Amino acid sequence: MIVKFVLNGELVSPDLDPSRRLIDILRDDFFLTGAKEGCGEGECGSCTVLMDGLPVHSCLVLAGQLEGHEVLTVEGLAQNGELDLLQNAFVENNAVHCGFCTPGMIMSAKGLLMKNPDPTEAEIREALSGNICRCSDYRQIVMAVKDAAKRLQEVSL
Repeated sequence: MIVKFVLNGELVSPDLDPSRRLIDILRDDFFLTGAKEGCGEGECGSCTVLMDGLPVHSCLVLAGQLEGHEVLTVEGLAQNGELDLLQNAFVENNAVHCGFCTPGMIMSAKGLLMKNPDPTEAEIREALSGNICRCSDYRQIVMAVKDAAKRLQEVSL
């Protein structure tokens, strides 16, 4: 079936089996490999992308559910060759360890900052609670999100 949806700001209309998973479509059809498959069950968050501005586990979204929606991946954050403010904050706060979970963490954080540009630490931790990092104690990740929120506030003023 032809499925029309917006992917990283571009309208696409691939012919897809409606039962294919979004993670596979992103990686195999569009060569967007930022989202990683960790568990395949929606438990680890490594495949998180934004769908209509909300974080979703792309391993649980089927092609038949994409019609008319907007999907944003970590690759879609950078503009004109420049990393997004949040991506920069992860780099500068050393919140990128092995890197496997990083795209999912960034996308969950992006979803939070899009709806709440000034979150508390508790809100940040809640937003990231669906993402597992096996390399870190999360302090640097939380600090990166706090830093990005602070910068976002400065840009908004």
